[in-house]
Amino acid sequence: MTTAGVGRRARQMSSAPTRGAGRFLAGLRLVRLYAASRRVATCLIVLIACAIALRTALHWLPRTGVYARQIPLTIEAGAAAVIGVTADSPFGEPERVAGRWLPYLRLAAAVALTSAALGLLAAGSASQHLAGGTVGLLRDLAGFTGLAFVTGPVAGGALAWIGPLGYLGITLPALTGHWTMPWLWPARPPQDRGAAICAGLVFAAGLAVVTVRGARAWFR
Repeated sequence: MTTAGVGRRARQMSSAPTRGAGRFLAGLRLVRLYAASRRVATCLIVLIACAIALRTALHWLPRTGVYARQIPLTIEAGAAAVIGVTADSPFGEPERVAGRWLPYLRLAAAVALTSAALGLLAAGSASQHLAGGTVGLLRDLAGFTGLAFVTGPVAGGALAWIGPLGYLGITLPALTGHWTMPWLWPARPPQDRGAAICAGLVFAAGLAVVTVRGARAWFR
């Protein structure tokens, strides 16, 4: 082995940590740019506002009755609609072609924002008389968010709110009609297994669709 070979090997070993740090910083920059392009910070601010609105509403609402269920459901559907809109891409088709990490970023953002919404709304309803409790909150929020994720690739990311809010319009009459279909999960008791399965399947389907396809950008 020559002196030149030793020097070359030393330079390769010293540059390996530098390349690793560079990839890490590039990954952080990619995540930051994706979050900025999807208005994640704005979404979190709106979710905090939803949690505050839920806590305020629960303070004044009666413990039983239709309004005790309708208003929290409306806030939950609004939170899901905001999460769905964040899947909207400002770049359209070029991003789909060039972004090989795009599906992973979509999945991570969808799961993170849904978890943040659940945590914030649960915190907002803590020590209050939320109909259905945390279990019902988890089921209903997951179902509404899944509908938003399914709507985005069909109607466009900017119109992802149509899914959860449209479904809310169907659900509200069911609260007073004593309907028993499991696919109307917000109208069912929190321990209803069929309703939980339906909401879970909708969320899983929406998560899969938004991860693979993202939101459709028709209006750009």
